[in-house]
Amino acid sequence: MSLRPKELSARPGTPDEKTDVVSDVLETLRFKTLLFGRFEMGAPWALRLPRKVNASFYVVTRGGLRLQVEGLEQPVFLSAGDVVLLPRATAHVLDDGSRKVPRDFIPPQQLRAAAGTDVRLGGPGATTTLITGCFQFGVDPTHPLLRSFPPIIQLSTQDASRASSLAATVQLLSAETAAPGPGSALVVGRLADVLLVQALRAQALLAQPGEAGWKALADPAIGNALALMHEQPGTPWTVERLAAAVGLSRSGFAARFHSLVGETPLHYLSNWRMTRSARWLHESDDSLEAIAERAGYESAPAFSKAFKRRWGMGPGAYRRTPAPRVTLPTSIDT
Repeated sequence: MSLRPKELSARPGTPDEKTDVVSDVLETLRFKTLLFGRFEMGAPWALRLPRKVNASFYVVTRGGLRLQVEGLEQPVFLSAGDVVLLPRATAHVLDDGSRKVPRDFIPPQQLRAAAGTDVRLGGPGATTTLITGCFQFGVDPTHPLLRSFPPIIQLSTQDASRASSLAATVQLLSAETAAPGPGSALVVGRLADVLLVQALRAQALLAQPGEAGWKALADPAIGNALALMHEQPGTPWTVERLAAAVGLSRSGFAARFHSLVGETPLHYLSNWRMTRSARWLHESDDSLEAIAERAGYESAPAFSKAFKRRWGMGPGAYRRTPAPRVTLPTSIDT
């Protein structure tokens, strides 16, 4: 593919101008918040949740609890103001922590019946107030940033770096679920979206050196390369051009990108183009030729071949499938 003059002059943006990769990923992948419940739990109590399709999250607004995630040796203890996200939807147990081994689990049907009511579950002891819900991604949940999630992400208001913003979100979420009014479903959904973004920010900061995925965003060169690919997916990027744009040698850039992202630059770019194209097909009436050009392909046939290889169907057939819809939270999924 020939390079056009305006493309040859592409330069990485300044820190204030470059594309926000996290926002772009979340917006393009069409994440949505599903299924809410607010529960008053009296000790002793215990909940056993099976593995799910969607990522679960919990917000503790009063009291405390113990969380044991399948596959992890040590439990996690949460107190008022804490938030926990289980990105991999792993099976887990929640309880008040009063017994060495949780027992007498509250039946799922009893939990479902109590969602959105003032019914207290469990025993007569200390009360824990728990808000719960799920996140779902409508397009391409195999993105490298999503694959790199750990089994559990915990946010605490005891962490000075995020205490004020997290506390404000938790407080608003608690108030809205305690006394719902007109539009509460929408407000609660947006607040939960904020919690997810706060969790992702924390993960980017906490990722260990050499850990593929979120650590890439904190790396100046690789972070800029990702921003360029997200900002200009149709530009005919090569490894050489990306390396030059961020001030690295070709070999150094390729090795560093693979180490931090978990795949090669061109593999990442190809998949991202297909993800963006899937959304363009559902949200615009643009011709296949126009979308192919936006995605960096010389012709509609070349684009169609790549699209079918990625999604298992051609772009025309994909356009005729129902688009992922954002739904408002309704009830707790057990």
